Amino acid sequence: MPFQIPDNIHPNCARLAWLIGTWAGNGHGEYEGIEDFQFGQEIIFQQDGRPFIHFMSRSWIADAEGNHVREAAQETGFIRPQEDGTLEVVMTHNTGFVEIWHGAVDPEAPRFEIVTDAVARTATAKEYAGGKRLYGYVNGDLLYAFDMAAMGKELQPHTHAQLVRQER
Repeated sequence: MPFQIPDNIHPNCARLAWLIGTWAGNGHGEYEGIEDFQFGQEIIFQQDGRPFIHFMSRSWIADAEGNHVREAAQETGFIRPQEDGTLEVVMTHNTGFVEIWHGAVDPEAPRFEIVTDAVARTATAKEYAGGKRLYGYVNGDLLYAFDMAAMGKELQPHTHAQLVRQER
């Protein structure tokens, strides 16, 4: 599905115009010490002319047939692209932690990579130390991969998904 670049897009956000919209699809999760899982996800990226992109994500655990089993992670935040192509990202999660990420937009392809710079947790949140994320626009779909360091384990693959742009 083609997308339209908003008329009021901020120049710093223009390199990420491919993100803007609503995406939905399925993914796979794994991590040392937990059972592999399938999930569904919806992410909304929106931009209002100011120098950031706001996003909201919700996911749910799915069974082998893709049926909804239970609610899962939610996150929201702001991608703050800078003039030089670097990114600052602020993200908060329903599971009790907040992250600051940094990274850069690829100058030659519609993709970006970010890594955590800081993580703060509430007293009841599970132990989580940091992560690395890669997002890309591939054949019209949004693909991402999230590597995580948590529960005393080193950074390792955790989730990946392929999401399709949704009509509004």
